[in-house]
Amino acid sequence: MMRWCLPFPMFPADHLVPMARAAEDNGFDSIAVPDSVFFPETVTADYPYSADGGRFWAPDTIFVDPFIAMAAMAAVTDRIEFTTNVVKLPIRDPLLTAKQLASLAVLSNNRVSLGVGLSWIPEEFAWTHTDMRTRGKRCDEMIDILRLVCAGNGPEFVEYHGEFYDFDRLMIAPAPDAPVRIIVGGLSEPALRRAARKADGWISVQNTTAEIADAITAVNKYRSEYGRETFDFSLNVLAVDAFDLDGYHRLADLGVTEIQAVPWYFIGGDPNEIQVRLDSLKWFADTIIAKF
Repeated sequence: MMRWCLPFPMFPADHLVPMARAAEDNGFDSIAVPDSVFFPETVTADYPYSADGGRFWAPDTIFVDPFIAMAAMAAVTDRIEFTTNVVKLPIRDPLLTAKQLASLAVLSNNRVSLGVGLSWIPEEFAWTHTDMRTRGKRCDEMIDILRLVCAGNGPEFVEYHGEFYDFDRLMIAPAPDAPVRIIVGGLSEPALRRAARKADGWISVQNTTAEIADAITAVNKYRSEYGRETFDFSLNVLAVDAFDLDGYHRLADLGVTEIQAVPWYFIGGDPNEIQVRLDSLKWFADTIIAKF
C-alpha cells in the first residue's frame, strides 16, 4: 500500500503543530522536515539544486531545528511518523546526534526515522569545526554509530573504532526498542551508492519523474552489487511533475513506496496561509488518498 508523506519545507514555527494534527486526521502517514543550522551571508559554493547555483530562500527563512520540530509534533499526535529530508549529518557530532535520535525515538514510540545528507556549504563545515573533505567517509561512520545506539535493543553498551570516530564501551539511555530506519538523500553516484550500501531507503529532493526513475534504477543496481537487493528498502520521493492520480500511479509503477505531496499549491488561495494549507489536506485526502 502506498504511503503518503507531507514535506514541511521552511514552515513558520506556529504552522507545525496544527499541520501535524491535521495531517494525522486526514490519513497521511508521515511528515518530512528540512535542516539548516544557519544562513551564511556569503557562500563560496553553488547551490546544487538550482539552475544558476543560487539559493532561493531569504536569510530569515524559518528552519526550525528538525529534532525539536519532530519532538513537538510527536507530542500532539499518536500515529503519524516523522523523518528528516535531510539532516546534514557530517556537520554534527555523532554521539550527540545519537542521543537526540534515541530520545526522540523513545518519546515518539518509534515513530521517527532519519534522512541524512552531507551538506554543500563550505561555511557550515568551517564554522562547526568539521572537515568538508572527509564528509562522505565520516557520514558513513556516523550512520554506523547511529545504528549501534538505535539498534532496537534498548540501552546497551556499544563501542566504535573507526578512522574518524573512536570510543570505548558506553551506554546511551533511553534507547529505542525497535531499530530506527536510516534513509539517505542525494542524486550523485556516491549518495546513491551510500543509500544502497548502508541505508534502509532513499529519499529524493524535488525531482522530475524521469530523474526519480533514473535514480531508482541506479540505486537498485547498486543494491544488487552490494548483495542487499532483498533487504527492506523504502523509496520516498517528491516529483514536481506528478500531482494527480495518473502521476502518482506512474511513481508507484517505478517502485516508489512513499509519495510526498504539497496539496496547498493545488486548491487555490495563498499557499503560505495556514488555513489554505489545512484545507488542502482534507481536499487531498478525499481527492487522492481515498481514490488511489
